[in-house]
Amino acid sequence: MSERNRPTRAVHARTRACRACVLLLAAALIVLPGCSIKRMAVKSVANSLTSGPDVYGTDDDPELIRDALPFGLKTMESLLEVVPKHRGLLLTLCRGFTQYGFAFVQLDAEAIEPLDYAKAVAMRARALKLFLRARGYGLRGLELSHPGLASRLTVTPDSAAGVIKKKELPMLYWTAAAWGSAVNLGKDRPELLADLGAVHALLERGLALDEAYDGGALHEAMIFLEALPEAMGGSAERAHRHFEKAIAFSQGKRASPYVTLASTVSVMTQDRAGFRELLDKALAVDPDGDPSQRLANLIMQRRARLLLDHEDLLFFDTDDEPEDSK
Repeated sequence: MSERNRPTRAVHARTRACRACVLLLAAALIVLPGCSIKRMAVKSVANSLTSGPDVYGTDDDPELIRDALPFGLKTMESLLEVVPKHRGLLLTLCRGFTQYGFAFVQLDAEAIEPLDYAKAVAMRARALKLFLRARGYGLRGLELSHPGLASRLTVTPDSAAGVIKKKELPMLYWTAAAWGSAVNLGKDRPELLADLGAVHALLERGLALDEAYDGGALHEAMIFLEALPEAMGGSAERAHRHFEKAIAFSQGKRASPYVTLASTVSVMTQDRAGFRELLDKALAVDPDGDPSQRLANLIMQRRARLLLDHEDLLFFDTDDEPEDSK
């Protein structure tokens, strides 16, 4: 560890220890008899857990976060039973279940699929359930200010999404991310494919409110939608435009836009050279270049290596010409 990083890592370690103590306190509060004092205490703990620095996103140990997240998420679910309209808990649960489902369930399924297809299918089914769980929390959060929004999004998505305000962008984004992830894994389920319009409307509303939000995260999410076949409303050209915006807003410090474009459009168009180039750029990103994205970069770089390892399963062409053709 460099001397430059040592103080920062020490601060992060102390912050994680404090957060762990708060989680233990939360678990103790949950079993207290019901009363207004308990509700006030639980709300105070919930505020502590859902505010302050992001000690997960800045971590450099994905396996530590894999082990820590489930306890934290279940504790917050228990707190939510006491304070069901706590916006911070609803947002944190929406974000947390989406991130856990992708980073530690869906990616694990992709890793083992060539060796154990049946297990990979089961893991994808679990990831889908986690994404739907996350979507539920996100919609609950949005409905605190807009009652009935969830049902309206499935009927008149554009007008429904139009009522969401800029201050609600984090809830909008993570709801769309969870919902879009569910649709991506549930392409064989017509009831989920029918929700594409709602996801698209949420993301378009987010872009209208602040296209630079979270370093271009909304543009990156749009890459997934535009990578769909043209018959389903997708466009490789528009996907590339969203990619360029995502790179510009993130200042090239995130691996995820490169991996997203490679795993979608490059595979769809069977552009093997572009696929390799994008993943090489993702692997060249310095995880410490943006400390807030350290964990995300490490996870996406893991996916980049996984995609390169499975490259021949994704492309129909052969990498080398047969000997008798030379």
